[in-house]
Amino acid sequence: MSSLSSLTPGVWNIDPSHSRVGFVVRHLMISKVRGSFNTFSGAITIADDMADSKVEAVIDLKSVSTGDATRDGHLLSADFFNVEANPTMSFVSNGLSLDGDEGKLSGMLTISGVSKPVTLSVNFDGVGVHPMGGTRAGFSAETDINRKEWGIEYNMALEAGGVVIGEKVKIELDIQAVKA
Repeated sequence: MSSLSSLTPGVWNIDPSHSRVGFVVRHLMISKVRGSFNTFSGAITIADDMADSKVEAVIDLKSVSTGDATRDGHLLSADFFNVEANPTMSFVSNGLSLDGDEGKLSGMLTISGVSKPVTLSVNFDGVGVHPMGGTRAGFSAETDINRKEWGIEYNMALEAGGVVIGEKVKIELDIQAVKA
């Protein structure tokens, strides 16, 4: 694996065909439902001073996929993402701190028109040259958010106590970026 010093300054475009934007949420308080978004774009701008680097990404909420068409349709409704009014969510970074090949990436996450600060734990996974051309970099990142902070409050109480859908949502990113 290459070190963070092998990541050259410039723009690196997120390659959606080799990346994943996923999430995990508790269901019935006993299991986890996983999902992902299949359509997204973004760019990572690596600065000469790595701490000044920036990330911007946009995710098409209509591309949500949990493996269940009925659930996906419900997520698109006003109960959750309200895609008619807010078809995308976005992230714009505003700070990066590093400790070796790991770091904390801070920024504003906007969902359903609500912007809140989040901090992602980021790992640099390396740089490599693709046999078909192009230099690529890999990153993984994750954070936990409370969906209610973004106005996503839908839920149902369970007869035995608790709720159908957990408030905490784990966001998981596996990103491959191509040097522009």
